[in-house]
Order: sequence, then structure tokens, then C-alpha cells
Amino acid sequence: MPLRPPEQVMRLERMGSFFPTRLSFMPTLIRQMGAEGWRIDRPVVELDADGYGHAVYRVACNGRCYSLIAFSQPLEPERRTDRVIAEAWDASFVLFDGLPSDADIARLSLAAPRQEAARYRATELVLSRANKSVRFFEHLVERLASGRQPDLELLRRVGYLMRTTAVYGNGKFGIADRGRIADRPELGGPFRAEMLTIYLIRCFTQDLVEHVARHRGGSSFSPLNRRMKRYIGIGNATGLGMAPFLASHPILIHNWMFARESALARVRSVSSAEPWRIERFHALLDRAARHVGDWEVEDARQSRRIEVLRGELQALRGLLASGEGNLGGETPWDRLYRTVEGRFSLEAQELAVSLLIELYPELVDALTDGMASAAETCFEPGMRLSELSELLRRRYGWALGLDLQDQEQRRLFWYVSEEKLEPRLGDRFAEPGAEREMPLAIAVAVQVLEVALRTAEGGESVAEFLLRHPELRSIVRRVQTIGRHPYGEIYDNLVSSACLPIDLLRCKLSFFGASKFDPKSDRWTRITLYQGAPLPDELGRPEAMDWCFPSLGPAAA
Repeated sequence: MPLRPPEQVMRLERMGSFFPTRLSFMPTLIRQMGAEGWRIDRPVVELDADGYGHAVYRVACNGRCYSLIAFSQPLEPERRTDRVIAEAWDASFVLFDGLPSDADIARLSLAAPRQEAARYRATELVLSRANKSVRFFEHLVERLASGRQPDLELLRRVGYLMRTTAVYGNGKFGIADRGRIADRPELGGPFRAEMLTIYLIRCFTQDLVEHVARHRGGSSFSPLNRRMKRYIGIGNATGLGMAPFLASHPILIHNWMFARESALARVRSVSSAEPWRIERFHALLDRAARHVGDWEVEDARQSRRIEVLRGELQALRGLLASGEGNLGGETPWDRLYRTVEGRFSLEAQELAVSLLIELYPELVDALTDGMASAAETCFEPGMRLSELSELLRRRYGWALGLDLQDQEQRRLFWYVSEEKLEPRLGDRFAEPGAEREMPLAIAVAVQVLEVALRTAEGGESVAEFLLRHPELRSIVRRVQTIGRHPYGEIYDNLVSSACLPIDLLRCKLSFFGASKFDPKSDRWTRITLYQGAPLPDELGRPEAMDWCFPSLGPAAA
């Protein structure tokens, strides 16, 4: 079965409809933790009755040890904000390489609450911070202290006790460079150290709320119901800082997308489905429908999409029940996918992709081994310009067809803020700073290259051409890279006024494994991470490891 072409997949509107799959980084890590018997304990707990102080969570795996050092401190309500300009948080975290000494904890107790304003060592692998969801945290403390469980509707609506506002890795602010851990099997996958950090933060938030409730309630205290505890994930607030990554790492993004599309193609190629597999699909579809039923947002655009998706899932169930969507016979999953693609929205199509990939772990799981990459671009100076021109026409027809005389096609520019060193968006025709824009105006650069190639000899080499046009080296390198890695390019104009950065955010976050996308504007969103994931003492248990599309069903009451 052929893969869906990049011209279809790599469009912003579709990328902004992605759901997590079993290839996403969080479920991949959870499977590894369970298969390899990772052990998590808490050797240090120094928290007062209100939950302020610090704790250490230790992970033992593959003969190594990693530790999350969590610091909890009082925070005035007026200082609590999810914006990157914040200077104080309810909690701060460091993923430490090894088991920290008392001196390490003392040093980091001063540094971690200051986050990027402090200094760090190579033993610090990841840096993070988080704020409480105050209403839900206090609700849960009150309920557990009095021996009751949380209100189900509030739990369903919020779904987390804290939300992180940054998870920094890869050498940022002086912490360990990626090269220090890249060859370690337990941390070798994309963003693996960051995903481990978030899982341990989830452990801390659940322990913290029970700790405070136990001190407040005394003998009346009751621990959180295990099913509800599993439903509580970690929130995250993410903005523009994450968006340019998809454009600046084309080989890595190609690997992610190629794995996802290869997994879909493998499942669509299955000649026939066993009865138990069909039954499994129906169960997953019902679970996904409940998950979408729990998904409530205030954003008008996403609310409409969710309402449409709910109706389409109901319609798909009706098709399958009527026999029109019969899963017997040859290539049932290809027929199912083509039915969804022909009738339903992009949200429904990409949800179907996730469901189909979930059905065949034995066909798809090994694809995660190829999702990492140390390279960012490739360069071939000996390539003839005739070949370069053909690549340009084949991969960048979408860009060559744009009317760049239209100001709306060039309205935006991406830049890095001096204050926080984070990507931002400006209006080229209303704001200063366009001369410092990041190189994300790909369509503009492509058209400049195409004009230069018109007057060049086709038999000339790229090296000779660039001696005359050194300013085009970057775009030439990019075109050559995409020639070999076609899923590495976004086939839309990132500086057009029609560009919605929220689509970039959702795409990348879906590869992390995020769910419950809750856009707060077209430039930032809240999400939930690890909702439904097994608890530390459940890792490896088959019933707990099946946690995609979590929901609070009747059994949670």
C-alpha cells in the first residue's frame, strides 16, 4: 500500500488535526519502562504539612539511575501565570543524572526556582516548572481530607493538578548537552529525557495532593481512587516557542512523519482481519468516542470541530453496524480508511489513523527505532542544476505558485525575542524588526532561487552556482534535503497572514503524545500529558498498558 504523499500530509490544516498514536514518544517510553522493568521510588521526602519543600524520585533502569528533584514553594496568586515572562512558579524540577547528594539538592534548591535566571551543571539533564490548577488542587485536597473522592465532572473537565509552562532540555541554559545522553538506550529516542521528566512530575503532583490532604484530614483522609488517579495527567501550556522546530529540523520531522505514514500503510495493507481484531477496533472506536465526549474547550473554532467529530464518530459506528462498513473481506482497513477519508473531516481522518495504528503493534512498533536523527540538513555540491531545478518544481510547486506580490502572503515574520530568547511573530508591515527574522519564509526563498536558476546552465554544478550566489546556499541545502526527505517540509506558507501557528503546535505535541488540545488563541494552547497512563506500580501490567484515548466511564463513578 503506498504511503500518503507529503503534499497531502504536510499541510497545516491536516497537521493541526493530528492525534497521538502508539508511536508517540510518551506511549513509546511507557512501553519501554514496562518491558525493561524500570523501578521508581522516592528516597527523599522533605515536605511540610502544606506541601512545601522538596522530594526526590529515583528511576533505576539499565544499570543507571536518574532522579527528579522536585521543589514546591508558596506562590502569591498575582504571580501565578502561564506566560513565559513569569519569574515564579508553584513548583520547579530538575532531572538529575544519577542520585543527587545533599550538596546537589542544596545547590539546586536555590537554582531551580529561578529557572533560566540561574546556572547549572552537566549533571542536570532537564529543567522544568509548573503551576497548580488551584481550583482542582484545592477541591481534591478538601475531598480526600474528608474521606471523599473528587467530583467526576470537575475531574473530567480539568484532568490535571499542575501544568508545566516549560520543559527545557538539550543544553539550554547550561544544562547537559544532548550528546551526553544520546547513546544511552533508555534516553536515545526523541525527547526521551523530557518525557521521563514529565512522567515523574505527574507522580509528584499526585503524591503532593495526597500528602497535603493527609495532613489536613488526619484519620478522615482517604487516598485517591486508583482509576481516578490514573486519569489525572499533567497539564502543559505551550506557545510560539515550540512552533519553528518543525521547520528547522527537516530530517528529524521527516523521520517522525515517515514512521507514522509507514505504520498506516502497513495496516492498510493487511489482507484480512481476524474476528478478535475487528472486535478490538470496535472497542477502540467506542473508547475514542467517549474520549472525544470528555473533550471540552472554549475556543470557538476547535469547539465546532469537536462537535463535528462527535457526530462523525457516531455516523461511523452506524455505518459499521449497518454492514455498509463491513470489515470482512479483503483489505478491510484500507476500505475503512478510504470511507472515512471520502466522507468525514480531517479530524475524523486523523483519528482513524491513530485507531488503525493502535490495532497492529507487531507491525508498527519497530518503526520508532528510526524516528531519531542527529542530522538537520544535507548538502550535495556536485549536484547538477538541472536536477536541482527538477527537485524545486517537484517539491515546491506549492511555493512557486504563490503570488508574493500580495502583502498577505508575506505579512508575518518570525523572530527571537531579546528578553526571553523565545520565537515570536511580528507583522512585517506594521512592526519593526523584520530585518532580524528567522529563516522561515521558505516560499520567498524558493522563488528567489527559482529566478536565479532561470539564467544558469543546467549542466553547471551547485558548487559553481553558489560561488556566484552565496546568499542562496541555505535554500539550496534545504531543497536538496527535502529531495531526500520529502516529509520534512511543510507545504504551506509560514509567513502568510493565513498561517495558524496552533496547527504547528498540535502537530508536534501529538508526536509527544498530548491530548485534549485546548487552544487559548491561534498562538498558544493547553494540553494534557500522560492522562490514563499506568502508575509506577502498574508498569508492564497488560490491563494498565492499554491506555490510549482515556475517558472517565461509568466504572469510575
